[in-house]
Order: sequence, then C-alpha cells, then structure tokens
Amino acid sequence: MDTEQHKQQAAIQEHSKDGQLAHFLAEHDGEKLTTNQATRISNTDDSLKAGSRGPTLMEDFHFREKLTHFDHERIPERVVHARGFGAHGYFQVYEPMTEYTKAKFLQDPSVKTPVFVRFSTVVGSRGSADTVRDVRGFATKFFTEEGNYDLVANNMPIFFIQDAIKFPDMVHAIKPEPHNEIPQASAAHDTFWDFVVSLPEITHMMMWLLSDRAIPRSFRMMEGFGVNTFRLVNAQGKSRFVKFHWKPTLGVHSLVWDEAQKLAGKDPDYHRRDLWDAINKGDFPEYELGIQMLEEEEEFKFDFDILDPTKFWPEEIIPVKRIGKMTLNRNVDNFFAETEQVAFHPGHVVPGIDFTNDPLLQGRLFSYLDTQLIRLGGPNFHELPINRPVAPAHNNQRDGYHRMTIDRGRVSYFPNSLQANAPQPASDSEHGYVHYSEKIEGQKVRERSESFRDHYRQATLFWNSMSPAEKQHIIDAFHFEVGGVMDKQIKQRVVDMFNNVDGQLATQIAMGIGANPPANLGGTGVTASSPAVSQENTIKEARTRKVAILAENGFNFPEVTQVIDALKGAGVHFEIISKNQGMLTSVDGRQLEVNKNYLSAGSIMYDVVYVTGGRQCVDTLLSQGDALHFVNEAFKHAKPIGATNEGVDLLAASAIQGVALAGTETCAELVSELGVVTIRNAADMGYFSQEFIEAIAQHRHWMRQNLKDKVPA
Repeated sequence: MDTEQHKQQAAIQEHSKDGQLAHFLAEHDGEKLTTNQATRISNTDDSLKAGSRGPTLMEDFHFREKLTHFDHERIPERVVHARGFGAHGYFQVYEPMTEYTKAKFLQDPSVKTPVFVRFSTVVGSRGSADTVRDVRGFATKFFTEEGNYDLVANNMPIFFIQDAIKFPDMVHAIKPEPHNEIPQASAAHDTFWDFVVSLPEITHMMMWLLSDRAIPRSFRMMEGFGVNTFRLVNAQGKSRFVKFHWKPTLGVHSLVWDEAQKLAGKDPDYHRRDLWDAINKGDFPEYELGIQMLEEEEEFKFDFDILDPTKFWPEEIIPVKRIGKMTLNRNVDNFFAETEQVAFHPGHVVPGIDFTNDPLLQGRLFSYLDTQLIRLGGPNFHELPINRPVAPAHNNQRDGYHRMTIDRGRVSYFPNSLQANAPQPASDSEHGYVHYSEKIEGQKVRERSESFRDHYRQATLFWNSMSPAEKQHIIDAFHFEVGGVMDKQIKQRVVDMFNNVDGQLATQIAMGIGANPPANLGGTGVTASSPAVSQENTIKEARTRKVAILAENGFNFPEVTQVIDALKGAGVHFEIISKNQGMLTSVDGRQLEVNKNYLSAGSIMYDVVYVTGGRQCVDTLLSQGDALHFVNEAFKHAKPIGATNEGVDLLAASAIQGVALAGTETCAELVSELGVVTIRNAADMGYFSQEFIEAIAQHRHWMRQNLKDKVPA
C-alpha cells in the first residue's frame, strides 16, 4: 500500500466512528415541536380536557406519549460502576507489533483507531460523589476494522478476589447495608470489614484501596490496568502471556482524604468537570498503552502465580513496553445516549488477543454480557449508536428487543443453499477469530490452586514500596474506614489480619481504632520493594495544573499579569478568586474579571494558591477569614503556595508555621521553602515565576507532614 493510500485509510479510520454517529445526531435549533412520530404539536403546556377545569381526555395522544416516554426514561443502573463519565478519542500504535500479535489495530502507526473511554467508580450509585475512596474503572472500546475490542480496566492492577464466584459476596458486603441502605459509596461499615477479615485473599487489595490510588486527583492523572492475564497471539500461532497498562502522560497523582471528603460536598462532579473542561480547553488527556509480556515457558518462573488476579507483576522484574498512545479529544454530545448506554465486555476481542485460565477473567466473560442484556433491554444493545462497530456486522440474528437493522432476504440460518451459504465463517487467512489451542487436562474439581495460597507477601511488598507520606496516608485511611465499624471484635480481627503483612503497620492501625496492638509483631519477612507502584516516583510537571489567585480591589496589575503570563507559558490555568464576582480594579485603574467567589470556590478545587500584592488589596484580604482559611487549607493539604510583595503579609498573618517567608528588607528577596514561594520588593516577577512553577510541578510538598497538623483548616 503506497503512502497516499495509507493517508486515505488513516483519514477514513479516524473519522469513521464520528461519521457513523453523525447519522444519529439531531439539531433542534429553529425547529417546530413534534411527537416521536413527527406530528407537529401546537401546545405542550396544557393537556386536552373536557372544559378548562374538566378531566383530562385519554384521546390526548401528545400527553400520553410525553408522559409515557418520561416514565420509562430510566434504565437500570449498573450494579457496579454505576457512576461514570466518558469521552471520545483515538489510539495510535508506535510501531508494528507483528512479532507479538496479529491484531490489525496494533500494526500500522499511521492509522488512528477511534476509541470511547468510560471512567467510573465501583461501589456508589449514579448519584454518589466523584471523589469517594474507591476503585476507578477505566474501560476502553476500540472501534477497529476487525470489530470492537474492549479493554475493561481498573486504576489498580489487582482485584479483591481470586475467583469470580465470590464477586456477588464481595459486592453485597461493600454496598450499603440492606437493613437501612447506609452508607453510600463507602467501605467504612461492619458488613464489608466482616467480609474482609473472613477472606485472607483480599489483604493485598485492601492495601491498594486504602492508599492514595483510591482518591485520584483526576481521571487524567490515573493509571489503568487490565487486571487479568490475557494472551497475545501472532500470525504463526505463538502465544505470550500479557498484562495491559494505561500510563497517563501527566503522571499519577491523588487528592488527600480531607480534600476528597470536602469536594464530595462542594463539587460532587469534580472529576467529571475536570475531564470535560480539559478537553474543551484543548488539554487533551493522553495515555500510553503498555504491555508486560511473558513467554509461555516462563509461566512458573516467579514466586507468585501469574494467573492470580490478587497479584501484580512487578515492573522491575517484568518491564512495561510502551507500544502506543491514546488521546481523548472530544466530549460526548449526549450523556445518556453515549456514556450511559455504552456496553463493555472483556469478551469483545479481535484476532490476536485471547484469554487465559485466570479464574476471575473466566467469570467476567459470562457476567458482563449477562448484565448488558437486562440493563439495556435485550440482545441488540450492540446496535445502539455508541456500541455499533465501524466494521460491518453479518450474522443470522434477526429478532429481539430494539432491533435496528432491517435485514433483507429470506435466509437467517447456516448452512444454506438459498443464499450460497452467506454469511459464512471466515478462515484464519481471512482474519477469522481462532482461539489459541491450549492443552487442558485435569479432574473436575471445585477447589483453588495451591499456587494461589500466598495472601500476604505482595501486600508487604506494596507496603515496603510506599514513601513515608504514602504510608501515613494508608494508616490514616485504616483509622477512618475501620473507625466506622461498630463491632469491636471485627476491629481487632483487622489488626490481627494486617499483622500478617507488617507488625508496625498493625500496631499503628490499632492505635487509631481502639483495638489492642499485636502481642507479637508479625510480617512476611519480605524486604524487597517495587518503586514503580509509589506515586512519589511518578512524572511531575506543572502543565494543566490550576491556580487560585486571591485578589481584591487595589491589586498590583503589572505584578499579577506577569505571573499570569508565566503560568500560561507553562500550560498552567488560573482563576481569580475574590469576595464578590464582577470586575476588580487595580491601583492604577486597570481591571480583571473575578471568576469565583468564596462561596462558589475553595482551595480544594485548585492545585495551587497565589496571593498577589497591592497594599489596598492585601489589607482587604487580611480582613477576610475566607482568604485566610483558603491559604491555611491549601498549606494543610501540602499544595504549592506563592505570594508576592504585600501578598506575603497574608501568609504571615495565616496559621502557617515552620516555613520561612520573604522579609521586609529593601532589596528584592526570594524565599522558597517546603513549596511556599515568596518575594518582596520586586517589580520583575521572572525569578519568582520560575521558582513558583517548579514548586507547582511537584504537585504536593509532603515535607510539611509534621507542620500541617498545627494548621486549623
């Protein structure tokens, strides 16, 4: 195929899903109101009655259609992953992957494969908050020329259970308790922790769930993992075991727990809004697709079973090969039609990707399809516009609820002679799907492999891998989650259970929940660590971060605009925060528009706080408790803080302690300590801006750990 044909193919592939969806788009500007059958309606405010005060008449077809449609507008929400948010984009492979797989979408770097991604929380209902402590779903539908491929991932590489038969028990335990439907979207209750202490295999996953991974800063800064072990199969039939990864180019970053709780009330749509706004601004989220691969002869090489979904493959011993990039560049046109009706299934694969005997995966292959049948009303959910493959579908299915295809002809069976056996199976050379030929022997038994019995060693490995700040966050999470348990016996069993992981961890847990520390410190003896799982070692940059600029009338216009220009140059966004919305006037009469007031904003909604100078401006800020709280809270949450000239006075008057600030000397002085950057007596903000942006890139400044508890916020 020549270069021009490649370009044409790439253009067709890039726009094929958008072009397909365009057939279903409807614009209503300037149009007249009609029924669903296109009959024009003259009045939609009053039902048809027998007299102006009389009874409504059943012959009012518009009333009946409108109310009937409304009554049936809700479909059953997903049992898990009910709260989600989606976006469109595309994927490009970096280089042909022919050596490892025959999947066509992983061969040509010039082809942009359309994708739709849905991020989600697992436990809460559709109305729960975005920032709850939970596993996040990261499901990607690739619309390839060979059919749809669904990579149904989570933001943690392991799972709660080893066998899918335990999934109903796990979900029943973590969902609101059945007698009172409390609590919503939370694991901090008796039934869940009773389940935890009764199931040792869950230990490792609880370490991840109580870590910072469970409260991501945004969907844009969150890893994705296929969790299960799959196979890649090449054209020669050679198979390799594989784990799939999504690596965000912005790095992996999280909220702090206090921040997450407050956001749940202040802005329960925080993650949704962040993704929507980023795409609208052109800050398209990007993720690299990575794979860990093992040759078949390496299956039993490690001290963990590679098919055990409660174990991850440490990147230090099985490196991640980055093979392509996904870019999300378009928001949905209609949330219900796309995000709510999209249907994912791990069994939607293409030639070159196959399954293993992972017992969790085997159950998912049944459960996902079964769930879509009831949630989307029947077997034709694949014909909904968001689910429809870009490749043409040909089979002998004709009936069922909501059938949208109008099939011509009299034949709906195979084999047949009336239609020359069409449609008929494709051969391997015609890209027909052929399952990998794996030899299987064994007795029919209902039991677990002995190689799945180690429940604590990788939990210790994870604990060893955490930075001091991350370890403290895990301990604090135990204190909150187990602190919500009423049964004292369950609390004690939690301490005893995690003594198997690390004795000091168990002792720290006991201190915060009113339980007895272990009489004998336990542990697994594992001393190794996996630096790749610590967020301390992630990518750190300032790009797309959001700064709250505190200002009032009388601010210094040249000063603040120099800082704003530097932020823009670094790809950092900002909003002006003041007591009242409207226009602020600088000391020299120039104006800036206020974006938010203290009632509609809070430091929790921003990554950074900056206080600008101007004597009148800062004197006003000093009289506002909201401004002081804004600074105190940001400091407590380890966020970067900056102040220039008179703005430093606000920091000096706050409850911030143990951090040096720029003094009042006549010469320009810049001080940067623990993520607090200040300067006085300066007209040129270049030096300050450079240091401030470097502080922003660090995301959090955990060195304040011993100072934050002294700050009231």
